[in-house]
Amino acid sequence: MGKGTKINQILQQLPSGVVFLSGWLKAQGCSYELQQRYRKSGWLTSIGQGAMVRSGQKLLISGAIYALQRQAGKQIHIGGRTALDMQGYAHYIELESKETLLFAGHDKKLPNWVKNNNWDTKPTLFNSSFLPQNAGLIDFKTDGFKLRISGAARAIMECLELTPRRFELVEAYEIMEGLSFLKPDTVQLLLEQCKSVKVKRLFLYFAEKANHAWFRHLQLNKINLGSGKRSMVKNGVLIPKYQITLPKNLV
Repeated sequence: MGKGTKINQILQQLPSGVVFLSGWLKAQGCSYELQQRYRKSGWLTSIGQGAMVRSGQKLLISGAIYALQRQAGKQIHIGGRTALDMQGYAHYIELESKETLLFAGHDKKLPNWVKNNNWDTKPTLFNSSFLPQNAGLIDFKTDGFKLRISGAARAIMECLELTPRRFELVEAYEIMEGLSFLKPDTVQLLLEQCKSVKVKRLFLYFAEKANHAWFRHLQLNKINLGSGKRSMVKNGVLIPKYQITLPKNLV
């Protein structure tokens, strides 16, 4: 087999822009010695320890996430506003910065090869466990890659989890207004699994305020909304039904 034959077979199977992880390549029959030969001969370029790309290709964050999910088996996904924007549900909201929001469990970190490279968008990782890791995720194709990202219901809950410090409450409500198509069964399950009282109260209040038809099909008695008041802002207005204090412009 010629020096480039094995890597050619692999390259033909995967989209342009994919990141190749060294351990995964070895599992495909490319020994570490062979990988070194590919780098020396110019087939592959190292982008950090254990990670390579096809020489001359643009660094796509989608190619990095694909490698983390499909090659390394990491439980990390695109979520929040990025997932909503990818699906066309936040297109009317101007993004302040070109970044990709990623979500993973509390003990997860991005590898150095992700953090130390200049991608087409900046990856920002949020660690949280307020929902089960795989709940509400969908398969979504972008840049030729099939990635696991948050479906709309989970994505808006991730936005609410980041409020008010890292995501504007008004923007979260504006997004919620456009989510008239959510399926009550999907929403119900996520709300029952959700551990954040703040997220559940905000989600229900925003959905009711937006007058979505699916809200009327929810079984609120099965959703634990906790006890005590939750204040999102100083000098706001208390919503008695949900015991949350919000800015006056959201009442």
